[in-house]
Amino acid sequence: MKQEDKNINTKEEKEEKDLKQELSGEKEAKKEAKEENKKEPQKDKKGKNQKKEKPEAEKSAKDEKHDLQEKLEESWNKYVRLSAEFDNYRKRTLKEKSDLLKMAGEDVIKSILPVIDDFERALESMEESEDEDALKKGVNLIYCKLMNVLEGKGLKEIPAKKMDFDTDYHDAVTKIPAPSEDMKGKVVDVVQKGYTLNNKVIRYSKVVVGE
Repeated sequence: MKQEDKNINTKEEKEEKDLKQELSGEKEAKKEAKEENKKEPQKDKKGKNQKKEKPEAEKSAKDEKHDLQEKLEESWNKYVRLSAEFDNYRKRTLKEKSDLLKMAGEDVIKSILPVIDDFERALESMEESEDEDALKKGVNLIYCKLMNVLEGKGLKEIPAKKMDFDTDYHDAVTKIPAPSEDMKGKVVDVVQKGYTLNNKVIRYSKVVVGE
């Protein structure tokens, strides 16, 4: 009898234990289900955020492209304006230079016109007058007047005769024995005068050098 009671108790304990394990398993399953339910909205939320970020990235790329396009157009417009301004400046500078050269020539011609008038009067006097000395003096005066006009424009004669031969100003036509010891390496005679204009040689003196 005691043995039977003991077996019954053991059986009941076993059934109770199994029931507890079953209940415990159900609790664990519910807990896991709850956790899964919590995770799923997060996944959905993350997916929604990713979908939201994608259009924003596309919008940012479009804005950047638009900004670059505007900068390119602005740079092109600046280039076109600068090119037009430079072309106008170049044309204006060429015109001013051309006008300056024309005016410079006009100024010289105006200065020489009175000398031409004097030459014409001298030519008329030669036909009527027989006084050679007066004619010579008149021509000499006209020559001096012409040289004064040209010197006023910056023209100067290059000193040559009895000067040391200088290749910067003199062009040796020939060499001859020096008439004296101190004339060796110097200009003995001038075949053609040389001139400078504003300190720049425009014609070298053609000279004969002693050796």
